[in-house]
Amino acid sequence: MSQSYSEPKYAVVWPLGRRDLKPLRVQGPIADLRGKTVGQLWDRLFRGDEIFAVIREKLQERYPDVKFVSYDVFGNIQGPDEPDVIAALPELLRRHGCDVVITGIGA
Repeated sequence: MSQSYSEPKYAVVWPLGRRDLKPLRVQGPIADLRGKTVGQLWDRLFRGDEIFAVIREKLQERYPDVKFVSYDVFGNIQGPDEPDVIAALPELLRRHGCDVVITGIGA
């Protein structure tokens, strides 16, 4: 006795799908960090606390008036609260006057 299996049939299949992207306005690089505020984003992995400390020190040697907003202000960008952290990020960056961001993600 043979059994008949029925698989779904589709009239049209397009493996690439339809694109629904809106173009982003991208700002060019900043010439230097004099008087700028740098936001630090981190996922709490791979010694970021040590690395960000070195980056801060070296950038402050070169640009004494550069300011930093610590990764602690923004939260873990790749943890269990990631969706909420990322959703809040634009407002936090504006509120703290960040001109640029350094992102550290562990390997």
